[in-house]
Amino acid sequence: QVQVVESGGGLVQPGGSLRLSCVVSGSRFSIYAMGWHRQAPGKQRELVARITNTGSTNFADSVKGRFTISRDNAKNTVFLQTDSLKPEDTAVYYCYVTARTSAGFVDYWGQGTQVTVSS
Repeated sequence: QVQVVESGGGLVQPGGSLRLSCVVSGSRFSIYAMGWHRQAPGKQRELVARITNTGSTNFADSVKGRFTISRDNAKNTVFLQTDSLKPEDTAVYYCYVTARTSAGFVDYWGQGTQVTVSS
């Protein structure tokens, strides 16, 4: 059974930083991509950042230049470094992994970690 576990959320002042981590375990399949979405109250879930197994990255326009994504393939771990945080970054951040299975690509999701940016 695939498990996706996030950590690193919390309360931070505007301009501060947080480092989110996500560990994937139990996957029998190769991992194609890992990344983060977020969902703020009353808003739709949106992609924040994504990194493939070749290191290719994508970022939401709202976080470009402030957030960095990296991964440790050997440990099935992905990190999201969030800098220069703004109140509008407040959301639940969800880690996901896209696995390449015999049936095609399948996404697995974590339970989410709360990030609150407030003074």
